[in-house]
Amino acid sequence: MGKAADLSEFDRGQIVMARRLGTSITETARLIGCSRSAVVSIHAKWINDGDTSSRRQGVGRPRDIKEKGRRRLSRVAKQNRRQTVAQLTAQYNAGPSGSVSELTFQRTLLDMGLCSTCPTRVPLLTKRHRQLRL
Repeated sequence: MGKAADLSEFDRGQIVMARRLGTSITETARLIGCSRSAVVSIHAKWINDGDTSSRRQGVGRPRDIKEKGRRRLSRVAKQNRRQTVAQLTAQYNAGPSGSVSELTFQRTLLDMGLCSTCPTRVPLLTKRHRQLRL
């Protein structure tokens, strides 16, 4: 189970101010929309350190394809929509960025909403069809 998101600096400031104004822990938690333990820990941190900032930065493994790489990937994929993932990966890896596997490349394309499509084959219009349309 993952951890809950950190409270914003504004919410932390509201907690400190509410507690300084004499609001109870339960009432403050209800006002902010967080747990009572969060109110207690933030208020205690403010009393001890005079600061409420969180040290927790981004968690998890760093992305293989950064935001700039995702834009480049999108541009490469949209240039020729009929290329396979293997061809796109080879073309992307030939560029300045590091080596990326086909699976990572495919997963990133799916996250960006670029999925494979098959062109539909439809019969051509005959002279009779053209006349009927007019």
